[in-house]
Amino acid sequence: MPLDHRRLCGPEESQPPEVWAGAGGFPAEEEESEEASGPRDPCALRPLFVRAGLLSQAEGSAYVELSGGTKVLCAAWGPREAAEPAAGAGQLLCQFRRAPFAGRGARGRPGSAAEREAEREAAAALREALEPAVRLARYPRARLAVSALLLQDGGSALAAALSAAGLALADAGVEMYDLPVGCGLCRGPGPAAPWVLQPGEPEEREASARLTVALLPALNQVSAVLGGGQGGSPDAWAQALSLGLDGCHRLYPVLRQSLLRAARRRHAAAAAAGTGAGTAGAGTA
Repeated sequence: MPLDHRRLCGPEESQPPEVWAGAGGFPAEEEESEEASGPRDPCALRPLFVRAGLLSQAEGSAYVELSGGTKVLCAAWGPREAAEPAAGAGQLLCQFRRAPFAGRGARGRPGSAAEREAEREAAAALREALEPAVRLARYPRARLAVSALLLQDGGSALAAALSAAGLALADAGVEMYDLPVGCGLCRGPGPAAPWVLQPGEPEEREASARLTVALLPALNQVSAVLGGGQGGSPDAWAQALSLGLDGCHRLYPVLRQSLLRAARRRHAAAAAAGTGAGTAGAGTA
C-alpha cells in the first residue's frame, strides 16, 4: 500500500497521557488546580492584561487576557457602505467565534449545531451591549463590523470579549458615547454561596447562577445585563449587580490607559514615517 507523505505517521502503539501524570507531568495544570482550590476573595478582580492596536490588517483591534487563561482577540472594521442600509442610523454587525482549542477537556465537535447556536447567542449579546455605546446615527447608510475570537476559555469569556470589542471600536476611531466595560459574576450552589467577580472556568462550571454586566462608566449607564439561573432572592441579584458595576468601574482605567498607549504608539509611528519621508525628499533634492 503506498504511503501518504502528506501525513505524519504516528507510532503503532500509544498510551494515554494520564499514565505519565503521576510521574511529575503536567506541572502547569497542577498549579492551576491548586490555585483554583485555594480560597479567593469574591470581590477581588483577576489580574488583567490589555493591549489595543496590535493588528495591522484591521482598522481597530484589542487583546484582553485574564489571569487563569482567558484570552480574547477582537478586530473592528468600518464604517463601510451597507448593502441594505437601515433608515436613519448605521448597522453594527457582531461576530463571536471560539477557536477549536479554546476549551479544555472534551467539547463538542467544531462546527456542530450546538456550538454555532452558542456563538450566535454570544454575538447577539455583544451587539446588545455595544449598540448603546456607539453613535450609530453618525454613520447613516453604513455598517460597522466587530469580530471576537476566543483563543482560550478560562472563565468570564463573554465579559472579556465585550471589553475587547469596545476597545477595538474605539481604536478604529468610531465615535462612541463611552468605552463599554464588561464584568462577569457567578454564584455557586448553596443558599449561603457568595457572588464571585470574574469567575474562572471551574467556578463557572459549578455555578448555579451567572451574570454579565456591561457598563458605560463615564456616563454611569448600564448598557446590558445578561444572566440567568437560580441566584436566590431579588436582593441577592441586586447585590450581584452592584458588585458587577463596582468591578466595571475598577476595570475602566486599565482599558482607557491601553487605548491612550495605542494612540501614542500610532502617533509616534506616523511622526517617524513623516521624518523619514522628509529626509529622503531632502536627499533627493
